[in-house]
Amino acid sequence: MSSLTDLPDAEAPDERRPSGVDRVLSLIERAGNALPHPILLFTGLFVILAGVSTALALADVTVTVPGTDETKAVTGLFTGEGVRWLTENLVTNFSTFPPIAAVLLMVMAVGVAEKAGLLDTVMRATLARAPRPVLPYLVALVACQAHMISDVAAIVLPPLAAVVFRSAGRHPVAGLIGGFACVGAGYAAGFTIGSLDALYIGITQQAAAVLPAAEGLDLHLLVNYYFTAASSLVLGLLGGFLIARVLEPRLGTYEPGEDEPESQDLTLTPIQRRGLLFTTVVLVLYAGAVLSLWLPEGAPLRGEGGALVPSPLLTGIVPVLFTAFMLAGLTYGFTVKALSGSEGVVTAMSDAVKNMAGYVVLMFVAAQVIALFNWSNVGILLAVKSAAGLDSIGLTGFWVLLAFVVLVACLNLFIVSGSALWSLVGPVFVPAFMLLGMSPALSQAAFRIGDSATGIITPMNPYVFLLLALLRRYEPDARLGTLISRLAIFTVPFLLVWLAILGIFYGFDLPLGPGAHIGLK
Repeated sequence: MSSLTDLPDAEAPDERRPSGVDRVLSLIERAGNALPHPILLFTGLFVILAGVSTALALADVTVTVPGTDETKAVTGLFTGEGVRWLTENLVTNFSTFPPIAAVLLMVMAVGVAEKAGLLDTVMRATLARAPRPVLPYLVALVACQAHMISDVAAIVLPPLAAVVFRSAGRHPVAGLIGGFACVGAGYAAGFTIGSLDALYIGITQQAAAVLPAAEGLDLHLLVNYYFTAASSLVLGLLGGFLIARVLEPRLGTYEPGEDEPESQDLTLTPIQRRGLLFTTVVLVLYAGAVLSLWLPEGAPLRGEGGALVPSPLLTGIVPVLFTAFMLAGLTYGFTVKALSGSEGVVTAMSDAVKNMAGYVVLMFVAAQVIALFNWSNVGILLAVKSAAGLDSIGLTGFWVLLAFVVLVACLNLFIVSGSALWSLVGPVFVPAFMLLGMSPALSQAAFRIGDSATGIITPMNPYVFLLLALLRRYEPDARLGTLISRLAIFTVPFLLVWLAILGIFYGFDLPLGPGAHIGLK
């Protein structure tokens, strides 16, 4: 027989009847868990593509690229020609895959800056002395530059924002959740450049290469720079407004708990201030040296005919940024004695690359898929058919971009890896949009929006559970559904405002970056 003490506690958070949000999240989580690992997903895609290409080749399918008289036959992997191609190019497909070297180079440099403590110190220096009313906007603005330091930002910035909010007499949970939301929802924005930009442009270059029109395009790391820089400023203001006027008022009055973490002293030490000063001086001198090699007439980094755009500076921006991060990390690290000689520097770079092992394996498989798309001409076939299908239903212009962003935003609920998702959709939609007169830079800009906005509300994002653990330090009974409902405050506004920014660039035919136009000019 049961007694009253055997009955479940109606107030226990884990035994409460699940809400509609909980049920939707549970459905997303189950669907996401049913997906294979991205590496297995791309392996399966490679096998399917190999079979489809062979079947189309046996059926003598051909494709004519619009605007040319060239007709290309689909070639199959499971043929003698295909076996020869794969044997000769398996290693080359991987070694020449554009994102690999650029991303690893940036990761090594950022790893030195992170190990030296420079990134944490910069965030503390930026946030610690901010006036109370300005604090939410500054947190959001800094968070929208987060992709410069990759996923580290999702770990470092939210708890730091919570501490800063508490020190300013504001609700720490607003800083914690708001900081995380702006890091994720505005992840692909920013007036800073990082490994994410190198990843995107490498895949974009490969995807665009299937069409002859790509030969006249200057695709470089900064093709979205004007768009992302403008977006980060607007999204920073939006994020600050949502934190201060929507999220924080719903949290109620802040009352510190007994087990709550103690306040931290965010004041920089004299040696940290000296390190920042020396680092700033070094970076200013370095920037001056780079500009002196680019701006004057006859400078070696000018382009053909003395052009500023395109130029070797833009095509070689990765080593320029690598040197900047290395100089900054080394200057700060040696000043504050966080790096112990050359061995410490090498260790920092090695540890950063170790953390990218999974990415390297994924890129090996993704490189083979994209190479097969290009070699077999299935990529061209899909692009031509997709462009024709969109045109036949009257879906052209900005409406195509809108539909694409929505598609990516939905896929992002299940495939949270930006590299995996862009590798999946880029080879089809970049050339398809090129056939509709849109530049690869525009396709990449649209992808940035969908790839960022919904990543904060999916249980497939491992950092959401880290955030939940941090939240329970302030609210021990917090549940995943409650957390997601608070994060969802940011998703739709970020999506709509970011689309509006893209619409302004599109409507006024503004360049998305240096030499990067809306159309194929």
